[in-house]
Amino acid sequence: MEQPNLDYINSLAGDDDAFREKLVSTIQNELPAEIAVYFEALNSNDHKAAAAHVHKLKHKISILGLEKSYYLAEQYEEHLKNNTTEEAGAFAVLLQNMQSFVATL
Repeated sequence: MEQPNLDYINSLAGDDDAFREKLVSTIQNELPAEIAVYFEALNSNDHKAAAAHVHKLKHKISILGLEKSYYLAEQYEEHLKNNTTEEAGAFAVLLQNMQSFVATL
């Protein structure tokens, strides 16, 4: 499984350490809350809301350099829109991987 990284953030920030720190801080603050509301929707069997939260999480997936996982999220979002949770397990592993990485920053 691919690992999250800061390559994209570093390329955006360049030599601006304050901007880099602001981006990292934003992700650290937003990611746990976004994951929590996704799981709330999923556990409530509200697949349309869960799909909307997956869509929002795709931005964080991309920012953390997870190109292959982005495609998993796209597929999973479509499955949710079709009222199926196929790929839910793989997506949960991805979220845990992202959350663990962000916690170490």
